[in-house]
Amino acid sequence: MSNPTNNNPEQQINIELTEEMAEGTYANLVMIAHSQSEFFLDFVRLVPGAPKAKVQSRIILTPDHAKRLLHTLKDSVDKYEASMGKISVQEEANQFPLNFGGTVGEA
Repeated sequence: MSNPTNNNPEQQINIELTEEMAEGTYANLVMIAHSQSEFFLDFVRLVPGAPKAKVQSRIILTPDHAKRLLHTLKDSVDKYEASMGKISVQEEANQFPLNFGGTVGEA
């Protein structure tokens, strides 16, 4: 949004997506923890029967950005369901013991 009293043009941010990053990383579980000043999202690839699961990526957000992510993700899911149909969630799939070095979060 531009400010009419400011002579600077609207700032534009160019976002670069490398080829390697564009491939993405698969994760089927996210562990969420927080401190007073940050939220930690650890994306994990859980393989059935494997004794260990590896964190694929850790994203650290400020509380403000975590709340923005929450609203943006909800909006995206709502739009997806409006065009593709309701997403069914299997509640029992989230009930398994985890040994994770930190506060246990939810997916």
